[in-house]
Amino acid sequence: MQRHGVHTNGLSTMGTWSPKDAAPAFEAQDLLRAIPQVREPAYVIREASSGRIGVGTGGEANGARDGGGYALLASLPPLYPEWLGDRSFCEAHRTRFPYIAGEMANGIATTALVIAMAKSGMLGFFGAAGLGLPHVEKALDELERTLGSAAPWGINLIHSPSEPSLEERAADLLVRKGVARVCASAFMGLTPAVVHYASSGLHVGPDGRIRRRTHLFAKISRPEVATRFMSPAPADMLAALVERGKLTREEAELAQRVPVAEDITVESDSGGHTDNRPLGALFPSIAALRTDLTERHGYTRPMRVGAAGGLGTPTAIAAAFSLGADYVLTGSINQAALESGLSVAGKQMLAQADLADVIMAPAADMFELGVKVQVLRRGTMFATRAARLYDAYVTYPSLEAIPNDARKRLEKEVLNASLDTIWSETRQFWLRRDAGEVERAERDPKHRMALVFRWYLGKSSRWAIEGDPARRADYQIWCGPAMGAFNTWVRGSFLANPENRSAAQIALNLLEGAAVISRAQQLRASGVPVPAAAFHFRPRPLS
Repeated sequence: MQRHGVHTNGLSTMGTWSPKDAAPAFEAQDLLRAIPQVREPAYVIREASSGRIGVGTGGEANGARDGGGYALLASLPPLYPEWLGDRSFCEAHRTRFPYIAGEMANGIATTALVIAMAKSGMLGFFGAAGLGLPHVEKALDELERTLGSAAPWGINLIHSPSEPSLEERAADLLVRKGVARVCASAFMGLTPAVVHYASSGLHVGPDGRIRRRTHLFAKISRPEVATRFMSPAPADMLAALVERGKLTREEAELAQRVPVAEDITVESDSGGHTDNRPLGALFPSIAALRTDLTERHGYTRPMRVGAAGGLGTPTAIAAAFSLGADYVLTGSINQAALESGLSVAGKQMLAQADLADVIMAPAADMFELGVKVQVLRRGTMFATRAARLYDAYVTYPSLEAIPNDARKRLEKEVLNASLDTIWSETRQFWLRRDAGEVERAERDPKHRMALVFRWYLGKSSRWAIEGDPARRADYQIWCGPAMGAFNTWVRGSFLANPENRSAAQIALNLLEGAAVISRAQQLRASGVPVPAAAFHFRPRPLS
């Protein structure tokens, strides 16, 4: 069926294209030069004599079908990396690019990394998980002093099921400091702390619309958890927060008209906490859920869905945006960045990682629940040793119940210290942090065993950050398969050298490459014989 223009051998024409000083591209090598020019319009053209379909850049398009030159089959507007996601993301969070550097725990996502992202027009989250509140407050003060409240930056709030009071104190600090953006991660449901932060500062603007002072990003990997964050906060939880003086009645009333989080990050197979879900299966389910809940609750404000996990190459970034992601979030690959808080030794280990060099291991913060995190396997024995500790935890009721031979093997082959010495150190730690944990451990031998084993899991990430050479075999480095894909992509390029891996260069190359690959697919879908090499973007220094 003819819909536009005149058929030419089965192809509709829109007019003609004249090359002027820009020669058209028909051969593979010429197409490979034309396709990356994403900031210029691209014209899909047909050569009359041969019937070949190619690409014109520059030149002049003419709506007249008898104007000479080449038959014009399609026209593609300029494509900028800034335009790959949803425009409302950049508007709401004051960024140039729809790109986030995620919140790697224990300060691995440093203030330097967050500052570098903000200065490059992107959003970064400081990795507050695992840090004491004085350390977190110091980081907040530095970010506020360096960037100001108007710049795009944020911080992590991680679910702490074993320390709910710590989670609440962290939320109180974020509200008191007026932090505008927080990423909630590892939550299995809503808690008073996360609802408190999300609802604080809600008010009605002069135009009668609800305004937010705080922006909560919810990192999720399950539809049932996403539903809770995409829905208004439970009325009973809001009422309890009002009664405790955490929220005003107006804030609680408005919180019942908006979702808890307006930015939902769909986390697929990632480093750290993960359900190992493939993005292609998970993202469409959450995106459809967003549509359903928006209609059900009658939301008038946009609710965005972003993508994370497995994003270590331009192809993966382009695929995420083609799925409909409003923004993308990278994690594992930023640990290899110059601004990362990981030690040089740890970064060198990451630079050697391949796709399969990852493994699941017990999580320090949810050890008793059997929750696992994805970590680097190559060059470290952490996962195997941590699994031995968890096996002992589920097998025996207390440290004293562990048979003497098994106890000695754990002390020598895993912990490199006696259980008594570790308990003494652990006890002093918790007396400073939360004395209630010590009181509980002295009443409950099983809990004391958990705290002792968690000593190793907590220390292992610290050894990796500090680069302790004596404990290199015990490094816990959170890592997903994206790291291996990244290493394959940058091999032979300037980014292969860890000294060139600034967070901004990584991000800019991923985004530029995603734009080029998106353009290649657009042209292929328009009938252009795009060479396979056009779908591989080689990293280069970008500004």
